[in-house]
Amino acid sequence: MDHTQGFDVAACLAGVRRRDEQAARQLVEFLHPLVMKIVRAHLSPRLQEEDLAQEIFAKVFNRLHQYRGQMPLEHWVARVAVNTCRNALRALRVRPEVRWADLSEDEAQALTTALHTDEPPVAHAVAARDLVEKLLETLAPEDRLILVWLDMEERSVAEISQLTGWSEAMIKVRAFRARRKLRKQLARLMQ
Repeated sequence: MDHTQGFDVAACLAGVRRRDEQAARQLVEFLHPLVMKIVRAHLSPRLQEEDLAQEIFAKVFNRLHQYRGQMPLEHWVARVAVNTCRNALRALRVRPEVRWADLSEDEAQALTTALHTDEPPVAHAVAARDLVEKLLETLAPEDRLILVWLDMEERSVAEISQLTGWSEAMIKVRAFRARRKLRKQLARLMQ
């Protein structure tokens, strides 16, 4: 995260701890891109991204006394954000199974095209993205997070470990199992 250049995190945190509103606004502006990226990686159509971001910032400010500076602030905030998103998704308590009848005409066409040709379904890119989102929503929040970060954002296992606090072995195992679940879900969908 190169956007830390020119931003004095320690001075800003000291201001926030003194209840300086300007420092609090600066901290939110500094952290907003990171928080929104994490929220969007977890977003379900049934969750509002701004509401989730506000909840994350409320937790960050309420727990700021717990931040000891042993890791970069962004890593600590990322953990708060990931856990908040996971809890919000878990609260939905729904991991629906996707059925062919649930797909829009464009999603069905994108899937058919993807399965029967080697060419990417450029004409159906939006429908393909929607289909991927539907399939990802069938996974547990932690599994979805790992696949999004590994396969869509192309983050390294080491980076994910640092952001989540999970071991690299656990991340690799969860990714393997999540991909297997997606393959089974796709096989069910095609029946």
